[in-house]
Amino acid sequence: MQPSFAPSNRTRVLHTPSDLLPVQRLLAQLGIVLVLICGIVVLLWLDRDGLVDHHDGEVSFVDVVYFTMITVTTVGYGDITPVTPRTRLIDALVVTPVRIVVWLVFLGTAYQLILRRYMEDYRMAALKASLEGHILVCGYGNTGAAAVKELQAKGISPDNIVVIESDETRARTATDCGVVAIQGNGSQEATLRDAMVVKAKALIIAAGRDDTSALILLTARHLNPALRVIVSAKEEENIKLFRQGGANSIVAPSTFGGYALAAAVEQSHMVQYLEDLLTAGGQVNLIERQVREEEIGKTSVDLRPSVVLRIYRGGTIISLTEIQEGAPLRQGDLLVILNPVT
Repeated sequence: MQPSFAPSNRTRVLHTPSDLLPVQRLLAQLGIVLVLICGIVVLLWLDRDGLVDHHDGEVSFVDVVYFTMITVTTVGYGDITPVTPRTRLIDALVVTPVRIVVWLVFLGTAYQLILRRYMEDYRMAALKASLEGHILVCGYGNTGAAAVKELQAKGISPDNIVVIESDETRARTATDCGVVAIQGNGSQEATLRDAMVVKAKALIIAAGRDDTSALILLTARHLNPALRVIVSAKEEENIKLFRQGGANSIVAPSTFGGYALAAAVEQSHMVQYLEDLLTAGGQVNLIERQVREEEIGKTSVDLRPSVVLRIYRGGTIISLTEIQEGAPLRQGDLLVILNPVT
């Protein structure tokens, strides 16, 4: 069972594909400082004749390293000084800018420790301003991850997918697919508001626990009554509760898996065909769409090579038999169509 969105009051954190792990970020900063200092050491060593050591008159490699460190850190004891114009230019035009860069790196570390909260609010505000008509995925376990990958395979841009996940490791893993992830509690209004649920096109709930999924469903439905919500149900007995809570579609992976297993006993190719139907990489695509203006009055034969499997007309279902007998299409019909992949 996947971890649930346990109630939490911790700060919501935004993860993007370009984010580094804290340890990686710190190592990168230390690497920058080390490279800059080594560069100055090499430069001053090559121009050591322009330095004077007032202690013993000799400038050794250790003296150059020492002079570099006290200069970059602005300590400057004055026991070693640049005396030639070239060395002074190196100090003014190279060492001084490096000193500024090093201090900016130190300030960057301070940002991580102190100012990150304020920058996180800014990043969250920028994300909220850019989101509209996107798809939210609550939970990035096996089910949520598969949903994100399939959405992208069907042509949905990663910029239009936002993952909400309480576990930091999973939230960061989601960014490997190019999507933005919000580390937070998906059942809290504040988290869903940050993810702009009020402007979202659809919400996929794959929290891993039915009680948590139900809470997310009710919270999301309260914030956006028109939102299309798809819920992954762990237990078949909870399907009716999700339907009462306002879910548009409910998928029970364990039940569907049982159907496929039973079908595979007598039909060796059934599972492969079902996978073809549901995934973007299959040889046929099962799609659902409204009847087009130019199709009104026509029959399913006129839509070939597409095959009309079912017609939803108001509250009734037009059966496959009626479709094959030439039932004309009407305005407002919702068609379930089997399309060959060209």
